[in-house]
Amino acid sequence: MKVLIMSDSHGWEDEVRDVIEINSEVDMIIHCGDSELDRDSSVFRNVLVVKGNCDFGGDFPEEVYETIDDVSFYVTHGHLYNVKMTLERITYRGEEKNATIVCFGHTHIATCFQQNGVVYINPGSLRLPVRPKEQTYCICDVTNESITVQYFNREGIEVSDFKKTFIR
Repeated sequence: MKVLIMSDSHGWEDEVRDVIEINSEVDMIIHCGDSELDRDSSVFRNVLVVKGNCDFGGDFPEEVYETIDDVSFYVTHGHLYNVKMTLERITYRGEEKNATIVCFGHTHIATCFQQNGVVYINPGSLRLPVRPKEQTYCICDVTNESITVQYFNREGIEVSDFKKTFIR
């Protein structure tokens, strides 16, 4: 299963659409919040979207838990877990939800790691990146044996040194 994960696009609709079109072969699409778009935007058809701290109104849920086959995804923006200061609270939440993969944004820093069997993925920011300085999203490739996370810039070119594979 391949999953497109993006976050923090801050009002960009055409650019989000472009990333989705570049990655049309994926099985699932996740946006980790701060889209600053309305829920009825055509770009979000068949996209799992959560509410970020810059998303106003009640259009999106604060968190989503979705299971496909034997893979459970917990998705939240991260601001409610203070991810800019510590990852401790979100790791506790991931374990509470018995997630296989936790997706979050908010920091604008692309990162992924595994803790206590749970894989945590922050795709970085599509519009206002902190680290790397490139605008990023990621593709998560899940097999029975592993979870591989690969980062790309907006044009679909792989961001070097950001690919990681975790054992399931």
